[in-house]
Amino acid sequence: MTLQAPKSLSSSGFALGSTTESKTKGIWMWCVSHPTKAGTTLVLLDTEGLGDVDKGDPKHDTNIFSLAVLLSSTLVYNSRGTIDNKAVMELQYITELSECIKVKSSDEDADDSSEFVKFFPSFIWAVRDFTLELKIDGKDVTEDEYLEFALKLKHGTSRSVIEYNFPRECIQRFFPSRKCFTFPFPTAPENMSHLGSLASADISSEFLKVTDHFCKFVFHDSSVKRLKVGHTVTGRVLGHLAKTYVDTISSGAVPCLENAVIAMATIENKAAVKEGLQVYQSEMEKLKDSFPLELKDVFSEHQHLSSTATQAFMKRSFKDTDGKYLKSLEEKIIKLFDEHLCQNEHASKKRCEEILSSLSAPMMVKLKKGFYAKPGGYDLFCKDLEDIVNKYNSQAKKEVKAEEILEEFLKQKSVDSKAILQADKKLTEKEKKIKEEKEKAALLEQEIKAREEKLRQLEEKMEAVRQSNEERMRQMKEKMDEEMRLQREETERAMNRKLREQADLLQKSFKEEADVMRQEMEEFKRQNTESNRAGELVAILENSSRRHEEEVATMMQQRSVQMMAIQQMIVRSEAEINRAREFAAIVENSSRRHEELMAMMMQQYRANMMAVHSSNGCRTM
Repeated sequence: MTLQAPKSLSSSGFALGSTTESKTKGIWMWCVSHPTKAGTTLVLLDTEGLGDVDKGDPKHDTNIFSLAVLLSSTLVYNSRGTIDNKAVMELQYITELSECIKVKSSDEDADDSSEFVKFFPSFIWAVRDFTLELKIDGKDVTEDEYLEFALKLKHGTSRSVIEYNFPRECIQRFFPSRKCFTFPFPTAPENMSHLGSLASADISSEFLKVTDHFCKFVFHDSSVKRLKVGHTVTGRVLGHLAKTYVDTISSGAVPCLENAVIAMATIENKAAVKEGLQVYQSEMEKLKDSFPLELKDVFSEHQHLSSTATQAFMKRSFKDTDGKYLKSLEEKIIKLFDEHLCQNEHASKKRCEEILSSLSAPMMVKLKKGFYAKPGGYDLFCKDLEDIVNKYNSQAKKEVKAEEILEEFLKQKSVDSKAILQADKKLTEKEKKIKEEKEKAALLEQEIKAREEKLRQLEEKMEAVRQSNEERMRQMKEKMDEEMRLQREETERAMNRKLREQADLLQKSFKEEADVMRQEMEEFKRQNTESNRAGELVAILENSSRRHEEEVATMMQQRSVQMMAIQQMIVRSEAEINRAREFAAIVENSSRRHEELMAMMMQQYRANMMAVHSSNGCRTM
């Protein structure tokens, strides 16, 4: 069996054979832009003629017919002359479809042909070289009425009646709609052998009129091909679908719509994850050129791209019943997001270090020259360091790593600070101790700032993750709602068709057949009621919500750890500050007592001096 684009295909359509030999072999495919529906491709499948006695395999025609039914949204069957019993009986392939196509894979022996109407294409019977008048019992009828008359069932239970009714029942039950077109001879008999090269003037105006009516109907009324779950078939999916069906038929197995959908879903969902991830990754790579950025800008872009990536995924994916592939995309996006956060932090760290390196360069020169190694040098050092910190805070205030890099810088400079402090002879030991305690408190305060900034960033990330998750859930719900809507419409169309058929059968006194139709409709209702798509949506939403809660719990745990560390540092900082204050108070009290003692000593000294002076005066007299 072959499915190919014909080598001899021109821009005007399929080539026409002018000999008794069949021109088309297998199924030929021709793709053109839809003439009336933008963004839609019209795919025309041309099968080889059916009923050729020279074909070796008796199942070949049935396989061709089955494949055409499976791949098309509108099936055009053409015959010549009239729609009489012979023409209907020649359409025996329809009666074999229940053995050649399965809807469900659960029970291979079960007859699920009653569900064909949900998934089969519309049926058009094109009658070529039609020469009769469209009259029944002397009354003018339409082409469609002519077809329905040809498909009319007979009453009775004899074998001949059953054989007569069977193909007609199959056509009525399997296809969701029927239409008929009768084409007159296109030209004079002598021109038929070179029909493909005739000028428009040589073609019958009546033939052109019917052809125009036929094309307009197909262009306007033919629906887009959809899979069993309502997913629109793209060119890519059609290719996978054709290969799946051809491989199955060639292996001798029966093609199954459910299995085909599962196979397509696996292929498309994997590709959808890749496509969504590519959307996110490509745009984030562009953003990387602007690093370092404020964290809010990175989060904002992440949320936008995450939403866009999810949209790309949703557009291509289908039947992701357990949310497995959406979860995969989500995990890959989060991994990329974290990688870009790290890269932004690295860029921020580099910029902060460059700022500090530039600002501290004069100080480094002074340190090398020993500028601060003199009395009062510690205060000079502290003044220069304060200037550096103020300028740095002004230049790096929006950097992600600003506080952390400043903390590291101050820790490094504390080594120089201690050395300068100890060497400063202008300060007493007690003053040095006070300044040392104050410096420790300042370092601890900067460490707290750095931790608080990390905590703030973590909270921002939690909020970004929350918003991204909400947007993902919204899109997922929309997707599932759309799939359920398509499934309902699919069932409703089948139900409406069944109701019309049932009413027609009852009107024509075919009560037994109408009862069978009623049972099929009851089964449709039951399946529609028991549809688990709503349950699947709930399950997916719950799984995604659970994953989000786990992520939030992890980040909350990190937040708790950081909060505890900050609280401990605050306690330490307060203790250091209190200790410094206590020490300063002790020093101040000691200094005050020392001054009082010195005052008393001076007072005593003056008194003694006066006493000595008075004693000397007495001896002189």
